[in-house]
Amino acid sequence: MAEHNTLGKKGEKLAVDFLSKKGYDILEKNYRYLKSEIDIIARLKDTVVVVEVKTRSTPEFGNPQDFVKPKQIQSLVRAINHYIEDNDLDVEVRFDIIAIIQNTLGTNIEHLEDAFYHF
Repeated sequence: MAEHNTLGKKGEKLAVDFLSKKGYDILEKNYRYLKSEIDIIARLKDTVVVVEVKTRSTPEFGNPQDFVKPKQIQSLVRAINHYIEDNDLDVEVRFDIIAIIQNTLGTNIEHLEDAFYHF
């Protein structure tokens, strides 16, 4: 597995642990619909939370959250719509980003709630 893929998988594990400690129920990991993939689908009370995890080893080229592009957001919206319909859920939906920088200096996790409204 390429180094960036290994870092990405490690970041997703860190994000799951982080969310679980904050009281989120993890419903799905790496949920796929057509060509889309949602890293984490979680639930907090009556809200389903779509979580995009971005992990980098350095902020040198920009913050991890800066790499979520409009086309990817559209793809996530399509996928979660399918998930909601397929599971016959009547819930609010929120889109978050968990931005992780992990390197020899340590790990920094930033949780941006309602992240897509900030673009």
